[in-house]
Amino acid sequence: MKRNKKGIGFYYIVLGLLLFAIIVIAASIGSANIGSLQSLKIIATRIPFVGKVVDVGELNPAYETIVFEVRLPRILLSGLVGGGLAVTGATFQGLFQNPLADPHILGVSSGASFGATIAILGGVGLSLGGMSTIGAFAFLGALITVFVVYHLSFLGGRVKTTSILLTGTAVSTMLSAFVSLMMTFHQEEIDQVYMWTLGSFTSASWSKISYLLPIVIVCSAGILCFGQELNLILTGEEVAESLGVNTARVKKILIVLCSLLVAGCVSVSGIIGFVGLIIPHCIRLVVGPDNKKVLPLSILGGAIWMIFSDTIARTVAAPTEIPVGVVTSIFGGPYFVYLLYRNQKEAEGKA
Repeated sequence: MKRNKKGIGFYYIVLGLLLFAIIVIAASIGSANIGSLQSLKIIATRIPFVGKVVDVGELNPAYETIVFEVRLPRILLSGLVGGGLAVTGATFQGLFQNPLADPHILGVSSGASFGATIAILGGVGLSLGGMSTIGAFAFLGALITVFVVYHLSFLGGRVKTTSILLTGTAVSTMLSAFVSLMMTFHQEEIDQVYMWTLGSFTSASWSKISYLLPIVIVCSAGILCFGQELNLILTGEEVAESLGVNTARVKKILIVLCSLLVAGCVSVSGIIGFVGLIIPHCIRLVVGPDNKKVLPLSILGGAIWMIFSDTIARTVAAPTEIPVGVVTSIFGGPYFVYLLYRNQKEAEGKA
């Protein structure tokens, strides 16, 4: 097919340039009217070697503070979260051979909500290494939930796809019920819990970027190493094993890496849906099903989409801010319905 004739380098260049462009544009949008050229110059001053030749004599010093201390941390944090969620979604869709799988399929979001709700209702407001205690509780809640789901899913000494999906759904539903129950008895904190579950980058900071960046780099790098194995798993686990793939080992490693990545993302942003569902599908429409291409390009696509969504969230109704999870759901919901419709048609065609 024509879409596969271009090398992956071409898509890296296109998405890389688009990502840089949207960072510059997003940094110029806000209550303070800063031109895109001015934002570009301000950002360029921090780029090694480039900054030495940039003329910043006419720039307002206040603009540099706005860009670097307010807007850029939020832009970069949203990009990291978007990239992390997108590559996780692409991984789970291949690993579980389910086109509707997303980063929260193992109950990560519900576990994070449960942990965050405990911290919020407990009135804990400390900061640990740049991450709030609420974020720390969310991170632990997400990891503990995945651990429980994984170990409850063992059948015959191995994890089966159907088992882990059903267990994840059951545990997620149970934790969501507990969150609702706690909110019922703590009406005064409902707004805070509710806003956290919708996702936001309002509290973005350089310290949060320093916390999340290593998680995203390490986990994403580990995931990218298994692109070929995921391609083989898509042909069927028995076929993959006959070709030398230890599917049980691959599943364990990828579930651990994806769980750590999603837990890290959710702990700094709250729950943001649909990014990990729609971005991998959009990438596949362009480059095909090869996970060696889909996984890395999903990182770039997810970062672009999340920065775009967050820019809309903080500006479209200014001075009021819309939770970014609402924006992604508005766009992602119709696409999800389309996926369901398409999958149903394909199933009918095979029947």
